[in-house]
Amino acid sequence: MIAALFLLQTALTLGTPGSAASPEYLAVHVAQAEGLFEAEGLSVSLRALSGEGGAAKELGDGRVDLAATSIDEALRQGHARGVPPRLLFGLSHTAPVALLVTSSQAGSVRAVGDLAGKGVGIPAPGSPEHALLVSLLVRARVPVHRVPLQSMGGAGLARAIASGAVAAGMIGEPWATDLVQAGAATALVDFRRAGAGAELLGAETVYGAVVVPAKSRLKDADLAAVDRALLRALERLKGAPAEELAGRLRGAAGRPNEWPARLAAARAVLVRDGAVSVDMLEESLRLMKQRGPLPASVLLPRRLSELIVGESLRRAQQ
Repeated sequence: MIAALFLLQTALTLGTPGSAASPEYLAVHVAQAEGLFEAEGLSVSLRALSGEGGAAKELGDGRVDLAATSIDEALRQGHARGVPPRLLFGLSHTAPVALLVTSSQAGSVRAVGDLAGKGVGIPAPGSPEHALLVSLLVRARVPVHRVPLQSMGGAGLARAIASGAVAAGMIGEPWATDLVQAGAATALVDFRRAGAGAELLGAETVYGAVVVPAKSRLKDADLAAVDRALLRALERLKGAPAEELAGRLRGAAGRPNEWPARLAAARAVLVRDGAVSVDMLEESLRLMKQRGPLPASVLLPRRLSELIVGESLRRAQQ
């Protein structure tokens, strides 16, 4: 009987960014760890890839059925011969990161505009931290070239902020919480608060999502099953005891001392019901284009609603 049930399951591969503990994508790992995909008749294999760009590229190349990645990378690298993927399920409104100012610069850097001419650290070019920093600079009307950026990796950036080697840094968890609690830095801009993305960027956006190729082998019923599993995972993320979730996730939760900060960040930025509106997508595209043009080969539809798989989520919510 068990073997027969297994044969009835739909097998699919879901590409994820390499860091399983990334708060933006924890819902995917909760769904896998707690058997929520399996309960919906899905045999899901998670494939850890090289960051959000790696997950998106594997989707575009047809090596995975779905990808958990950023909207930016989904459009830049996840297209198939110019045809962009479609957004199946929204995971996070923004990346839960903070722009920290070192203690020695707290008196002179009181606004984003004060960063002109000062060294600012980021983990890596093209990272979520880099993208949000550029958006903040554009919004503050500070030319990006006037802010010397230094790529230092997450741990290296944390050390640089603590020592005052940079004036400020855009950094995620668990380092942001650790640095503020230690008194080594203060948060000038904090995306780790619920609703902070809309407040700080001027409108609600979508950042992390599960996307599917425009031409997918998966049936509508399969996509609805994925949505149902992720909806249940969101409910678990929102309400389950932290210790219980950490025990289920094991390695995906990161080191035990990092888990509280990561979970709090995930809860702050998650898209509550997985639904992404056209307005959210439009605003996300506007910010993305501020940071750099889309590849000329990417053909966006005239109606952005065509990039959203809405019917499967509606079925999943019934």
